[in-house]
Amino acid sequence: MKNTRTKPTKETRQPLGVAAYEQICRKIITLVYKPGAILDEKQLMADLEFGRTPIREAILRLAGEGWIETQPNRGAMVPPITIQGTKAVFEAMKILELGVANLAVNQNIDEQLTAMRSAGEQVKESIENGDILRLVDANHVFHLAYADCAKNEFLTRACLEVRNQAKRLAYLSYANDIGMNRSLQGHYEAVVNEHEAMITCLFDKNEVRLKEIILQHINAFQSRILAYMSS
Repeated sequence: MKNTRTKPTKETRQPLGVAAYEQICRKIITLVYKPGAILDEKQLMADLEFGRTPIREAILRLAGEGWIETQPNRGAMVPPITIQGTKAVFEAMKILELGVANLAVNQNIDEQLTAMRSAGEQVKESIENGDILRLVDANHVFHLAYADCAKNEFLTRACLEVRNQAKRLAYLSYANDIGMNRSLQGHYEAVVNEHEAMITCLFDKNEVRLKEIILQHINAFQSRILAYMSS
């Protein structure tokens, strides 16, 4: 993984608050900042080499998006990963993404399909390069492009919130050989195949098969995470 400590250059013109947000996000996703950890403002400043204002801006945004929980007189905390919370994430994911399927098959989604194909290629490249964080990001982009197929801003926003919560879980799933019925490489291959099947079903307006693939895709993800947590 590339070093994330480098500050933004003038050429990128990325606001410092945004850069701090992205670095903290990556450390939460990759479990460098572990579930339940307290994120002290001064420690973040020293760790990331940013000033107080960018760190505070990042914390406000992270809290608003559910990446961290702010606590009076204790700073910010990385939310724990619990079995109950994990099950709730997957329950919401199934309801929302099946709901997307209901609407998507009746929409003109050429633009979204192009975005899904592009993200799917990034997923494959990330697997080939062994870049787990990029794989998590590409998978996230794929599923947000799928959510956009519904052409419903409220559904898309809800999918974004749930998929944000699932990013740490995706990292766990993609970074660990959990020892289930198939190898980690077999898991990667299944993910790629299921992504391609989703695109085909959307293109063919095959709602029934699309829903079958979505449930298969999410159930495999859920099974891996629950197996990891119980190991």
